[in-house]
Amino acid sequence: MGIEKFEDIIAWKKSRVMAGNIYSEFRNLRDYGFRDQIERSAVSTMNNIAEGFGRRGNREFKRFLNIAYGSCCEVQSMLYLALDLGYINSTRFSDLFKQANESARLISALTRSISE
Repeated sequence: MGIEKFEDIIAWKKSRVMAGNIYSEFRNLRDYGFRDQIERSAVSTMNNIAEGFGRRGNREFKRFLNIAYGSCCEVQSMLYLALDLGYINSTRFSDLFKQANESARLISALTRSISE
């Protein structure tokens, strides 16, 4: 039995949690350009998983998973900048980076598991 809906995909679930935590962490940040970029990257991660699943074809799903993976890497890159700029402390960086890394690993594993 395969996946019946995108909400069943573990990578999507983990990416959803990550996106929510990114929003919570940076909601009061006055650097609106930074905040917008990291939030969009986090949301893009989960949304591309969902959209790819909705395309109903393995080739398209893999393409969207690759986009999701790239967005997740962008979140990780932005977290380094947040740390460098003093927007988050090292503990918070570590927590959020681990979440992004877990999402990236799951997306990568899911991509490898899909045959074209």
